[in-house]
Amino acid sequence: MPNLRFEVESVGSMRDSATPVLVFRLRVSNTPPEECIHSISLNAQLQIQPGRRHYAPAEQSAMNELFGEPARWGTTLRPLFWTTASTTVPGFASSTTVDLRVPCTFDFNVAATKYFHGVREGEIPVVLLFNGTVFYIADNAIQVALIPWSQETSCRISAAVWKEMMARHYPDSTWLSLQHEAFEQLYRYKVQHGLPTWEQTVEHVLAAAAKGHD
Repeated sequence: MPNLRFEVESVGSMRDSATPVLVFRLRVSNTPPEECIHSISLNAQLQIQPGRRHYAPAEQSAMNELFGEPARWGTTLRPLFWTTASTTVPGFASSTTVDLRVPCTFDFNVAATKYFHGVREGEIPVVLLFNGTVFYIADNAIQVALIPWSQETSCRISAAVWKEMMARHYPDSTWLSLQHEAFEQLYRYKVQHGLPTWEQTVEHVLAAAAKGHD
């Protein structure tokens, strides 16, 4: 039965995609290479490991919504689910490389987006957990085995890579998703006050709210 190992060799953004996509270059090894791998149907779950790095004061403030005050981080700074992705690994004997493409969102309703946005510089620690099905050749026949979730590897993503990717796809803007009812209320406010843009609408609402607290 194959004994697979996974390693992330590099992480970069996909330059020619219509939406933000990070590309994880995976090295997949079979040790010892006793059986020839026919193919692998591979799934990955990606988790952010916030406890594996330090945070500057500005980053601590940005993380307050996710983890609370830094004094509580001993209990709240837990692994954060990011996303899942899948790929097919072609046949190989001892090792091969394959690109795992991970679509990314700039939706600030998503915890992972808040985390990536809050990290100002440095690297973001991530763990990839794998499962799936491996098809291999043994005794002159194709055999099938399952990959357990215990298969994992870790890597670090440059915060600069994430920020450059989002700036390229959303230049000088941020994507915000609203529930339909909230959008309709904001839209009515925009029309009633004759505000030409959404930026001016939000600024008008914030100014009105600030006056109400004075």
